[in-house]
Amino acid sequence: MNGKPEYLNYYLKELTTAIDSFEFPQFDKMVEILEEVRQARKKVFIIGNGGSASSATHIANDWIKNTRQKGKPDFKVLPINDIAIFSAYANDEGYESVYAEQIRSLGEEGDVLIAMSTSGNSPNVLKAIETAKEMGIKTIGWTGKTGGKMRNEVDLCLGTVTDHCGLIEDTHMIYGHIITIALSDEKYTFGQ
Repeated sequence: MNGKPEYLNYYLKELTTAIDSFEFPQFDKMVEILEEVRQARKKVFIIGNGGSASSATHIANDWIKNTRQKGKPDFKVLPINDIAIFSAYANDEGYESVYAEQIRSLGEEGDVLIAMSTSGNSPNVLKAIETAKEMGIKTIGWTGKTGGKMRNEVDLCLGTVTDHCGLIEDTHMIYGHIITIALSDEKYTFGQ
């Protein structure tokens, strides 16, 4: 096969456009919020459905393990997607409650919720945001092009210029990896 296939050209071009369109002021504000919550020894909850649930676990792993800094508190990050607890709430309270009820049990004022939804319209994510706000928990949304209902419900929202689910999820993973660097004391040098 000569050259890159069209689907590859399309995807890489769209991903580059999404990266070039990062909402930098909101991103910087998010990093400040996360640094503040770490200093206050509060928790960060990360939620999402499907691929975003997997991303939440990946990001929590990176943030817990790779952001330790001498003289600073450890970063307390919880991807509240344990299947046993998740399915118990889905069965007994309804799927829309799977995150809200866990936040109600585990959360406290001053914590932060990062809610990932490619559409911004996932009922369980929206209910979790509502519950968090009632409890004095700051809310940050990671979403897609329009942001859906979530855009106007969270305290801080980061979207992207695409409505392609895979590209949105890629962008969210990039957010997670950049935050790992921002909250780490490691010196990163690229290309050396």
